Amino acid sequence: MMSNRVIGALLLGAFALSGCQSQTEETESQSHKILDTKHIYKLIPAATTNRMAWANDVHAIMDDLEIERNLSNTCSIVAVVDQESNFIADPHVPNLGKKSIKEMNERLEKKLGKKMAGYFNDMLAKQPSPDDNFLMQLEKVKTERELDELYRQMFEFFTKQYKINLVTSAARIIARQDIEETFNPITTLGSMQVHIRYAVENSRSGSNIHKIRDDLYTQYGGLYYGIHRLMTYPAQYEKPIYRFADYNSGIYSSRNAAFQQMVNKLSKQELSLDGDLLSYNKDGDIISEPTATETALAQLFMEKSIALDTKDIRRDLKKEKQQEFEETKTYQQVATLYKEEFNKDVPYAIMPEVVISGPKLSRDYDTNWYASRVNQRYTRCVSRGKRLGFKLT
Repeated sequence: MMSNRVIGALLLGAFALSGCQSQTEETESQSHKILDTKHIYKLIPAATTNRMAWANDVHAIMDDLEIERNLSNTCSIVAVVDQESNFIADPHVPNLGKKSIKEMNERLEKKLGKKMAGYFNDMLAKQPSPDDNFLMQLEKVKTERELDELYRQMFEFFTKQYKINLVTSAARIIARQDIEETFNPITTLGSMQVHIRYAVENSRSGSNIHKIRDDLYTQYGGLYYGIHRLMTYPAQYEKPIYRFADYNSGIYSSRNAAFQQMVNKLSKQELSLDGDLLSYNKDGDIISEPTATETALAQLFMEKSIALDTKDIRRDLKKEKQQEFEETKTYQQVATLYKEEFNKDVPYAIMPEVVISGPKLSRDYDTNWYASRVNQRYTRCVSRGKRLGFKLT
């Protein structure tokens, strides 16, 4: 007959074994399940202010946009937000005011000419009062939102003035234009630096551009448009770094750069591998002038006796920002020629060669620099997730 001490020891061992088994089952279950808010919280950098609020918003937006909350998707989002703003909804930008004045002057001269730009600038230096004029106020701004709101005040003031007294040619020209958007240097906004044009095209808050701008400066709005821009288009990328490159240089630019590389090798030309197969104006509309890629394709197809003329090529290239481009005759013909001539698999994506510049940057960078930096953050995030028991799907 067992003693009470022996029985107690056996029971204790059974409880311990049961506890270990329970923890093991929980870990195995956790390694496969979709991330919830507390898991997303742990993937966001620890130094983040209001970390749980950010996690709640990421969780809600991924559900709203029907993005699977797995480790890879979540870390892709975390990495881009961290790169763009360090999880700050309206981040400070060093010397933003002075840079914005320089950018505005360049836009004024380009749009109106030096004489009229000078006239406009003179008005900025005197209004609304000499002691607190708009130029002085511009020099003091620290965040994008402050600058954006000041621009609205400036142009609202001038618009009202011009409606009262359209006596100068400069005033007449300015009054006919959407000067607020034309000269506003803040074109990318919020914690994920989304272009205002993309937000307008995918608005969740109506068509009023002021409301869309205000929405982008909120924590939820900045995340919503950024996650939408980053994650809601299908691409067969083997590595997330190409999606990060696309975030910087344009949707499908990594795939399109690989397409340009194939055209390069087939036509023995030195085309720019920027991922832009067509040219666009500042409003994002396609211009009629053919690109070097377009011209090289027409010549290549003529040499190979392929029945695709310039109209066919232009029609197909118009799909360059869609997954359907891969199904066009132009893409398929280039892929076939490439496989036949080089006996290699078709490259689906390469790093686009694009230079990044703008009034908010201290110097020019390129897409490779940007994508590599984001990818480093992504890798760290995935490592944190794996330590928590999650696996990449």
